[in-house]
Amino acid sequence: MNRTASDDGRDRDTAGRARSARPRDGLGRPLPYGAEGVPRQPEGVVRGPEETLREAQRLLDAGMPFHAHEVFEDAWKSGPESERDLWQGLAQLAVGLTHAARGNTTGGARLLRRGAARLADATPEAAAYGIDTDGLASWARELAARTEAGPGAADVVDTEAEADASAIGESGAGDEADTATGGAATTGASAAGVDPVAEAPRLRRDGV
Repeated sequence: MNRTASDDGRDRDTAGRARSARPRDGLGRPLPYGAEGVPRQPEGVVRGPEETLREAQRLLDAGMPFHAHEVFEDAWKSGPESERDLWQGLAQLAVGLTHAARGNTTGGARLLRRGAARLADATPEAAAYGIDTDGLASWARELAARTEAGPGAADVVDTEAEADASAIGESGAGDEADTATGGAATTGASAAGVDPVAEAPRLRRDGV
């Protein structure tokens, strides 16, 4: 995506939609313009449920939960309304893991719990695709508790995680969340986060 000028000074894609052009690292953190970052997932890809789950699991296993969240975002935007809670819940889990890996303890724990709660409303849809909602909810709540109790945990508002939570839960405008916070370093970050590879969840009961 190219950085284009706009009247409000925000990055936009070639279609004029707000989308940050700043490169990102492996956990989706904005880097300075011109820095070498990790390629983002292409936006607006229409995948079937099987392909969505395979690609998201591959990214989670690679320690890239932020990129997995973008795959789930495509699924909820392109899928039927009846599956919205399913894909949004999975996206919230992926963003929660992202923030826990960044060391953003408060926001990460909050997103993990929100994702677990949302999946509880998507059990029939999840069952059709073999998604282990019970296992994922248990994983998310356990990781949230462990993250909050870990060394350096800070009980302060994480503005970037709050923006992500609002975007996923309501509008889905994830890139506008970056704009709102200016892509700045997030408050409430501890010195080190969890290992996203070691903590990667299994999405399906068959482990695939």
